[in-house]
Amino acid sequence: MIIAFTILCAVACAVLVYGEYRASNRLRFTAKPLASLAFILVGVCGATRGDIHEFEMAVLAGLVLGAIGDVALLSPHGFLAGLGSFLLGHLAYAVAVGTYMPPRTWPHATGIYALAPIVVGLGVLAWLWPKLGSLRIPVIAYVAVILAMVVAALALMRSDVAGMDLHRRELFAVGAVLFFASDLAVARDKFIAKGFVNRAWGLPVYYGGQLLIAWSLAS
Repeated sequence: MIIAFTILCAVACAVLVYGEYRASNRLRFTAKPLASLAFILVGVCGATRGDIHEFEMAVLAGLVLGAIGDVALLSPHGFLAGLGSFLLGHLAYAVAVGTYMPPRTWPHATGIYALAPIVVGLGVLAWLWPKLGSLRIPVIAYVAVILAMVVAALALMRSDVAGMDLHRRELFAVGAVLFFASDLAVARDKFIAKGFVNRAWGLPVYYGGQLLIAWSLAS
């Protein structure tokens, strides 16, 4: 079933991208929730293969919050609700890492690899700053949380934690980085220049990231 739901997510994402190209709300409102539901089901199937511990519960919460954010962004007035849902989702993923590694160990475990997402995140914040207006505080909070999540995921990947093999840690970390990258498309579309190109690459990268995070429960 995990493979079937993965394929469903990929197909629904492709339909969603086509719907964005055609500016079809019918396709968007059908395909986007379906794609998001599919990555939740991948996570549920993976988590229920064995015992469900704090890590699995936190990741599943993050996947559900991501899906809520996806649905919120379908509304032209749903940006703040979506931002809040995704922020909580990133917190859930960071909490998941915290069940294996306390946050104080993340910077040391990540080392120099933490610099890349931090530099990119601060650079994007500076790029967006003149356009943010009243959304400056929410966006600053969001950038801080997503950077913490990515650093946590990289720390998990680079640490030899008991009870989680390297493959699972790699899936989680790559998924987190892809999620981070997809937000650049959302930010550009919201604040800099709207256009299909943002969604053409941002949506596949986002759903790919969420699928990898979900697959980290199945390996």
